[in-house]
This record gives sequence, C-alpha cells and structure tokens, in this order.
Amino acid sequence: MAYNLLKGKRGIITGALDENSIAWKVALKAKEEGASFILTNAPVALRMGKINELAETCNTEVIPADATKVEDIEALYEKSIEALGGKLDFVLHSIGMSPNVRKGRDYGNLHYDWFLKSLDISALSFHKMLQTAEKMDAINEYGSVVGLSYIAAQRTFDTYGDMAQAKAVLESIARSYGARYGASKKVRVNTISQSPTQTTAGTGIDGFDAFYEYANQMSPLGNASAEDCANYVISLFSDLTRMVTMQNLFHDGGFSASGITDGIIDKMSK
Repeated sequence: MAYNLLKGKRGIITGALDENSIAWKVALKAKEEGASFILTNAPVALRMGKINELAETCNTEVIPADATKVEDIEALYEKSIEALGGKLDFVLHSIGMSPNVRKGRDYGNLHYDWFLKSLDISALSFHKMLQTAEKMDAINEYGSVVGLSYIAAQRTFDTYGDMAQAKAVLESIARSYGARYGASKKVRVNTISQSPTQTTAGTGIDGFDAFYEYANQMSPLGNASAEDCANYVISLFSDLTRMVTMQNLFHDGGFSASGITDGIIDKMSK
C-alpha cells in the first residue's frame, strides 16, 4: 500500500546490485511512494549486477560513479540534479566491501593496504558524499541522507573482520557530519543498523546461514527483511522524520536489546 510519502521528492540511490539488495528494494519502494531518483554504483559493480533492469522498472537512469573518487561524486550530483530537474531530497549510501573478508583473511592476519581499502569504500565514501553535497549545495533543506550499517560496529563477530571498524567509522561520520550539516543546511544524516540479511554480499560471509538463524532466534520479532528495511529507509527519507538526525537506528527485530531468548535456551538445553 502506497502513501505518497515521497511525492515530488528527488534523490540518489547507491548500491543496488540485484533483486536481493536492500538498495534494490529501496528503489522499488521509493518509486511506489512517488519519488524520482537516479541509480548509481561503481563501474565494476554495474558489470556484475542487474541494475539496468531496475532502472527500466523504475523509469530512471543509471549514472556510474566510484564513491571513493570525489570527482566521480561531483559528476554524479551534477548529472543527477540536471536529470531530475532540481536539487536532491534524499541519498542512500548502501556501499560496503572488504577485500580482507572477501579473500578470507583472518582478523589476526589482515593485509593492511586492503584494510585501508575497506575503510575507504565502506566509510570514507560516506564522508566524501556528504562533504561534496554540502560544498555543491546539492541537497534541499530537511533532506535526508541514510547509510546502511550493522551491529558489528558495537559488538564483535568473528567473520566480519575489518568491516566492523568500517561500520564504526560510518556511524561516527553520521554523527559528526549530521551535526555540521544540520546546523548549516538542515540536512538530516542517519544510519540504519540492519539485521543480517540474505543479500548477495551477506550470504558470501563464512557461517552466514548459522548466524542468520541465531539472530533470528535471538530477535523477539525475528530478523528484519530487506523489504522491511526499505520501508524504514523510506520513512527516514520522508517528512515524517524531519527532526531525526545523527542517529544509529537499530532495525533488527529487537536483536540489539536482547540478552537471551527461550528459543536459544531450548537449543542449548538439548
């Protein structure tokens, strides 16, 4: 059911790879709620995914951009504003990758150049998108920028590796830049800490299936789906959350606040 929450709003959605991506679900929901937007991803990701199919469904276009390069971000904002007919009202940062995790490097045997790459892709790109937007005055007052995070920023999960540090930096940037951008342009900046989600990236992590089930048992409402996360993102893009900023918002069925559940006790007892 649509509510026209984003009627007349313009934005950019990063990171849609295929139909399992949270960003993909956000794009479909944003279209349903009346928004117009540009899709973007890194050139290498565009070759791997199905983003052109999504663009056709949403009646929009894809503008390639490497979010680690300021010149690419500048071009993305310029072309998006021109294509959409005005400044932006929302931006989704759904960008994350760790070469160490992808190549199976243990946390005690990290390749440090790859570690820096993890931080650049997964966190500093968020700052670059915010700083560039502010300098270009690319986002309207009470616009909303949302980054996707994970509870590994606060808790340790063995197989998450250096992405834990990347997510911690991402959340810190949201607070620091949220304070600055709110004061200067009334732009809101938040992160969403989502349940483990069966995306292409998520399921590539060792032991994902076991942890997915553990989190599901630990969460009173169960794991939040990608579709549910998209709904939450849309609420943060909308005018209903005009006074929400600098927050890391847990969207995890209660996992982040749970100690132990009956389901886990039953499994341990057996």
